[in-house]
Amino acid sequence: MRSTPGAARLCILGASVGAALCAFPALLPGAGTPWGTLALLAALYLVREVPARRSFFGDPAPVTAGAFFPLLLAAAFLLPPAAAVLVSLPGSLAGRIEQPPVADRRVWRAAQLALTVGAASWAYALLGGPASLGGSGSGAVLPYALLPACATALVFSAVLAALDGAILATAERVPPRHAWRGLHASVGPHLVHALAGLMMAVLWRSPYGPVSALVVLLPMYISCWVFAQYHRQHAAHRATIRALVQAVDIKDGYTRGHSERVGRASELIARELGMEEHRMEALRFAGVLHDVGKLGVPTRVLRKEGPLTPEERRVIELHPEYGHEIVRGIGFLDEARAAILHHHERLDGSGYPYGLSGEAIPEFARVVAVADAFDAMTSTRSYRPGRPVPAAVAELERCAGSQFDPRMVGALVRALDRHGWSTTTAVTTDEEADSRTPRQRAAPSRAPAAGPTGRPGRPR
Repeated sequence: MRSTPGAARLCILGASVGAALCAFPALLPGAGTPWGTLALLAALYLVREVPARRSFFGDPAPVTAGAFFPLLLAAAFLLPPAAAVLVSLPGSLAGRIEQPPVADRRVWRAAQLALTVGAASWAYALLGGPASLGGSGSGAVLPYALLPACATALVFSAVLAALDGAILATAERVPPRHAWRGLHASVGPHLVHALAGLMMAVLWRSPYGPVSALVVLLPMYISCWVFAQYHRQHAAHRATIRALVQAVDIKDGYTRGHSERVGRASELIARELGMEEHRMEALRFAGVLHDVGKLGVPTRVLRKEGPLTPEERRVIELHPEYGHEIVRGIGFLDEARAAILHHHERLDGSGYPYGLSGEAIPEFARVVAVADAFDAMTSTRSYRPGRPVPAAVAELERCAGSQFDPRMVGALVRALDRHGWSTTTAVTTDEEADSRTPRQRAAPSRAPAAGPTGRPGRPR
């Protein structure tokens, strides 16, 4: 979103106007807005943004934009809707923005959180939440206060996710069917946030007053700090993998983009197999890094035009072992290392580097082998056009049982039927570098039938 598209600007403007209209009643004379409570909650949320803008001990504190959602939900429980809208504004406008355009992103975040908190507060009021919290001074009515609080969390989650989807669709041009995918994923965390916010609101209304409610903030901050540390570590993992893949792409330009697509195809297979989320991510890493061992292969061999000599072929067939050695010390890859080492094994035992067969080949390696062959066949290279997806699928099915695991082939076929495969993303070399005529590019490939290979006469 470096330059904001017109549709995104309209989305930001609409959200900003909506937030202003929601907050306007709180500013009217005689509105009875509890300014003291509003100011204290707004100040607490603003203070929460300070670590994100400053460095302590030489390192920026890892606090994310949503770290204090419990505080915003507490505001929805304690304040009238129009007043609750104002709580997030100072912190949102003062918060750190990592990417341009800074002004548009800051305004959007402020409007988004204002609308979300306002909607949650309206829902809480309509469900009789203030009465269950002890709005008349009688104290909280538990467990009846839990029902409106949980319903408020659902509204909070739904509005926040809907607005996230809207900006993704307009600013990042994400297809609508993907922009709102996974709306349910944040419901669980927001229910937990609601319970923390309810605890804070109950203590705030208790005889001990707001000071007792501040006790809730310390464990909330610590848990959010730990969560943000996890995300920072995860981002570092992704950056490590990106650097390795870019190094391979630079060294072997013929297969540029191939690794990312093999990772995507491997993930599709994993979803069809019903793998757990953490294994699915490890498998995607395995697919992305399966050719990292090419960093150990001489560049003259990788870029050689024409068939390889037997000696050169033996050198390039060492790349799975080189790859395994390169990633051996990267602890988070775990099961992915076996896939990097064994993705060229064949079910009939005629593969390399160790000639494993059948179930002796690790499951991840059998998945990556299918994904690798599929992308190799469907990708357009400078020396041959890519095969159509149906032709590649037919070839995989023909080789199932001898070269490929039939279960993995079947999972890929089902995934392709369900999600499709964009051939426009399967180009692994610059179009300008291909000097063939359009007629030559349209000609069928003369690669061998088992053509799940790279350049003619060489392994993938």
